[in-house]
Amino acid sequence: MISVNDFKTGLTIEVDGDIFTVLDFQHVKPGKGAAFVRSKLKNIRNGNTVERTFRAGENVGRAHIENRQMQYLYASGSEHTFMDTETYDQVSLPAEQLEWELNFLKENMMINIMSYQGEITGINLPNSVELKVVETEPGIKGNTATGATKNAKLETGLNVQVPLFINEGDVLLIDTRDGKYISRA
Repeated sequence: MISVNDFKTGLTIEVDGDIFTVLDFQHVKPGKGAAFVRSKLKNIRNGNTVERTFRAGENVGRAHIENRQMQYLYASGSEHTFMDTETYDQVSLPAEQLEWELNFLKENMMINIMSYQGEITGINLPNSVELKVVETEPGIKGNTATGATKNAKLETGLNVQVPLFINEGDVLLIDTRDGKYISRA
């Protein structure tokens, strides 16, 4: 058990049978009444974000998430297969569990599989990945006073806004948290 007074961003907790990651929290001490903790939590199983208020000093369960580094092997229908490079154990996850992550996954990529009490809850991508541009309009020099952008389709099917100087075949660094262009790799 952990007290809500000890909340930290990124902490994983168990509340009402669900597992949450603490995204944000605020200790509130009103002039009248008891203190409380207002928090923003992300459900690890389904990705929903909820706001929850706890009484100061209330205890919640601490969820210990295990991370195992695995290699993404291939997609077969709606199943995606990962392999532990030490034990060669393979795990398949449904596409519904990886909707956002599929925008960044490439074969042979190393990622972390998160599990809680033997149940696989999802994957942890690196903060940025290198992806190749497969389709974009040619950049046209012109009167651009500010940073003009154009659409580019990447090798995983993700569409991002990129600067005009990016061409097909360029390898880009993409932020996996918001899916935005960072720089050329």
